[in-house]
Amino acid sequence: MLIRAGYQIRYETDIATPMMAMLSVHPSRNKDLRTAHRITASPDVPIYDYLDAFGNVCTRVTVPEGGLTLSCDFTIEDDGLPDRAALDAIQHEVEDLPDEVLVFLLGSRYCETDRLSETAWSLFGHVAPGWRRVQAIVDFTHGHVTFGYDFARPTKTAWDAHQEQQGVCRDFAHLAIALCRCMNIPARYCTGYLGDIGIPPSDAAMDFSAWFDVYLGGAWHTFDARHNVARIGRILMARGRDATDTALTTTFGPARLVGFDVHTDEVSELG
Repeated sequence: MLIRAGYQIRYETDIATPMMAMLSVHPSRNKDLRTAHRITASPDVPIYDYLDAFGNVCTRVTVPEGGLTLSCDFTIEDDGLPDRAALDAIQHEVEDLPDEVLVFLLGSRYCETDRLSETAWSLFGHVAPGWRRVQAIVDFTHGHVTFGYDFARPTKTAWDAHQEQQGVCRDFAHLAIALCRCMNIPARYCTGYLGDIGIPPSDAAMDFSAWFDVYLGGAWHTFDARHNVARIGRILMARGRDATDTALTTTFGPARLVGFDVHTDEVSELG
């Protein structure tokens, strides 16, 4: 299947303001692109990319006085299959985990394992380790937190989401990630496109989405605590320890977000 996706985002500033953005498709999906993926800036100012420590494409740009619009439109091919389940995937002993995976067991800015450890073990210590335990964590998070755009705030952490029982997709992901890490299951945060493909269309405006991966049975597997169902057409943009590592934009100075439009649609042909 083909998916046409992209965005138009505008910031306004009173002074020239440096910005870092993670608005590119993740390199792991580059081979699936069927049209060019280019970020365009208006006005036309210099931009350049680099790869961060997690393998994400980061874009550096300076928003000129007055403001800047970043936009992108591309078509990508997807296998059209829902998120894969591996019900027999085992949970590894910590001493058997690859070195590069260990960082995803540690607490991070938005995932306070120290504050949630006792809760996690009381809720999931009796559940068989492996896929079943992760699914129990996802089921709990999905039922414990109420979704709503009005519940979003940039400082909300996994602990806050657990206590307030409200949040957006990133809060669902942060809470589930923290609980997994408390149970010695490596978990990493993911952000990207997730359109209404294979499900009834939503009246809400399209946005980017957050989900998470866990390391079981020698591989990473996708879970989604907000939706808690297998979905079709995820397009990964960035992944890391939490939203700190995958922020869509980070401005180094005052800037106002005044325009935000995202599209993700299945299409029948290139164009």
